[in-house]
Amino acid sequence: MSINKKIGKRILTLRKAQKLSQEALAHKADVDRTYMTGVETGKRNVTVRVLDRIIHGLGTNFATFFNDKEFDDEK
Repeated sequence: MSINKKIGKRILTLRKAQKLSQEALAHKADVDRTYMTGVETGKRNVTVRVLDRIIHGLGTNFATFFNDKEFDDEK
């Protein structure tokens, strides 16, 4: 699985766990909702700056975001 898809899947998982809509998270992260859709589906190559805004919009940090089995290279 590509890194874009892994990041998108992780965002989706965290967003749903918080019962946030894509629109609500997009608003928190100051990105367009359609862009958020592209990120979650792995179709967008998100920049580090935008990823930072999304991660903070989810109320977490980079260490926690990437400390997940989704990013385990042995998968």
